[in-house]
Amino acid sequence: MRRRHGLTQQQLAARARTSQAAISRIERDLVSPSVATLAQLLDLMGEELRLEAEPLDYGIDTTLFEETLARSPDERIAHNVSFSNFVKELRDAALAKR
Repeated sequence: MRRRHGLTQQQLAARARTSQAAISRIERDLVSPSVATLAQLLDLMGEELRLEAEPLDYGIDTTLFEETLARSPDERIAHNVSFSNFVKELRDAALAKR
């Protein structure tokens, strides 16, 4: 951002009332500035810091959780036993083909 605004590290440091070395350490990732410091530095260049949070998509179908939670404990057990039997049948079929 500093380069985009045509500022040297010394010029930005003077605006921020800090040292050129401090700006250099931030730019070289030797120091991680606080959000407030970063916002102040950007403000000195006429920029606004915007932080946004967005939900992550882990590729998990949450409707499956809802379906499971809608079942009674006995229904959950029966479903899991059924699924386990299905997996066993698939395994047995695969082993039989060897």
